[in-house]
Amino acid sequence: GIHYVGQMHEGSLMRFLMDQLTDGQLEWAPLPATYDAVILGDPQGSCKTFHITSGKREYFQRLKEQFPGEVAAIDEFQRLVKSTGRGVVLLGILKMLPRFLARLLICSRLLPWLCSFAQLASRSLKEVVDGLTTNPELRAVLCYIFPTYGVIPSNASFSMHSILVNHFLHGAWYPKGGAGEIAFHTIPVIRRAGGNVLGKAPVQRILLDAQGRACGVSVRKGQDSVDIFAPVVISDAGVFNTYERLLPAEARALPEIQSQLHMLTPGEGGFTVFIGLSGSREELGLEPTNYYLFPGNDLDGMMQHYLASSREEAANNIPLIFVTSPSAKDPTWEMRHPGKSTLTIVTFAKYEWFEEWKDKQVHKRGDDYEDLKKTFVDAIMQTVYKLYPHIEDRIEYLSGGSPLTNQPYIACP
Repeated sequence: GIHYVGQMHEGSLMRFLMDQLTDGQLEWAPLPATYDAVILGDPQGSCKTFHITSGKREYFQRLKEQFPGEVAAIDEFQRLVKSTGRGVVLLGILKMLPRFLARLLICSRLLPWLCSFAQLASRSLKEVVDGLTTNPELRAVLCYIFPTYGVIPSNASFSMHSILVNHFLHGAWYPKGGAGEIAFHTIPVIRRAGGNVLGKAPVQRILLDAQGRACGVSVRKGQDSVDIFAPVVISDAGVFNTYERLLPAEARALPEIQSQLHMLTPGEGGFTVFIGLSGSREELGLEPTNYYLFPGNDLDGMMQHYLASSREEAANNIPLIFVTSPSAKDPTWEMRHPGKSTLTIVTFAKYEWFEEWKDKQVHKRGDDYEDLKKTFVDAIMQTVYKLYPHIEDRIEYLSGGSPLTNQPYIACP
């Protein structure tokens, strides 16, 4: 599914590309001007709420209104974010240069002087933001959206974070009819151009020709394998799936591949709660605004403590809860599902906390696994009830998904 997408305003390049891919049939519903809200502290206690507002100028102006003593820090953050965004264009040009020239720019270390994205890519989000201000609340608000890409501020590249901030400067949108509409309108365009989309056909391996170049993929069809050949193979399965699971052993052992693998570590897993409710958006007080709830303002410190804790301790110290209502964001929902609503809750969870059940089938992992999931679900819901108190007696469906839950569906914990 999709929580929200930026850069879908009329006239944007992203909107143009999506219109081409969907033949103009996919409609986008804008979220409110305040598309995100950041809550630091207990939602029913001594908390502070900060609003993230759409608009290239309004985004930063609203920050200044909420932090009137931090104008210089916010101006510098704005400058760095926009400079990094422009640097992405230069990286695109770098990809089109002759290889020898691109290699010269990289090896000579001229690239960081020419491209702000490259200059800030090796600096962490925490390092840059801590250098801008000593205000712990502003630090938290400038970093708040890190759960969207799943890397804590001390490990996240400031350049990558800037891409996301730029992405949402014009606001946020949600596909009318839900995320399934994207595939529904894209598949006919692909097929009309001579392509195809296969379901229930997991890729088993990438095929290599005699020169070691990718020339296709082998997919599973029932109990059999089918080889599909193509002039270009693009993998979006992630670097570890692609290199460690899909490439043949001889390619996997190449120094170039191994050097890339050694540079990276897998990201943390996620825990998701899906909620079905009886009642309309208005009855339950649900909002299309997304909420990021943190019990304190030291986001990185809380995350590090949480991820270093045991699974027994973790559920009592959840440092982040992302709350969103897909039904409230979709203007067609009430017509299609009158009197019903949904919520989706997301937080981090370590794969290792659930790893002992990795060889068990879905829905057959036993009572201990279900009890552990319930511990997390119950802890999460106590916070959600504080944000949306009217939902407590209206729940018709409640299900938690651990990092193991992702494995059968997206081949990634």
